[in-house]
Amino acid sequence: MPTYQLKVNGESHTVEASEDTPVLWVLRDHMNLVGTKFGCGIAQCGACTIHLDGEAVRSCSLTMAQVEGKSLITIEGLSADGSHPVQQAWKEVDVPQCGYCQAGQIMTASAFLEKNPSPSSEEIKNAMHGNICRCASYNRIHKAVGIAAEKMS
Repeated sequence: MPTYQLKVNGESHTVEASEDTPVLWVLRDHMNLVGTKFGCGIAQCGACTIHLDGEAVRSCSLTMAQVEGKSLITIEGLSADGSHPVQQAWKEVDVPQCGYCQAGQIMTASAFLEKNPSPSSEEIKNAMHGNICRCASYNRIHKAVGIAAEKMS
C-alpha cells in the first residue's frame, strides 16, 4: 500500500492508504479528525468540506493520490479555541439546529471570506449554495457569514 505525505492542520503526516481512498476516511478513521462529516459521499451536500491549500473542497470525493504533498485544514484546525471569526459569528447567531452540516458550512464560509472579505448578500447566498442544511437554517447561516465578514474587516 502506498504512503502519502501531507500536512493536516499544520502538522506533517505520513499516511498509508490506497491511492483511491477518499481523504474523508483517512481524516476520520486514521487521524481521528471526526469533525469532518460524511453526508452523501458524492460531493453534493458539503458536510465533508475541508480546505485544500486554502480552497474549500469536498473530502468525500478527493482521493489520497490527489492530496500528496498538499496542506489540508479541517474544522479542528480552523482555530484551536473556536476563536475564528466565522466560528464566533456562528455562536453569536446560534446557527446550528442538529449541527451535522455545520463544520462543512463553516469551512465553506471561511474559505469564501478569505477570497471575498466584503461580500454582498447575493454573493454569500451563491457561495453557500452548495452546502445543504437539512434543518433549513439557511437564513441564520447567511446572517452569520455576513457578521463574520464584518468581524474580519
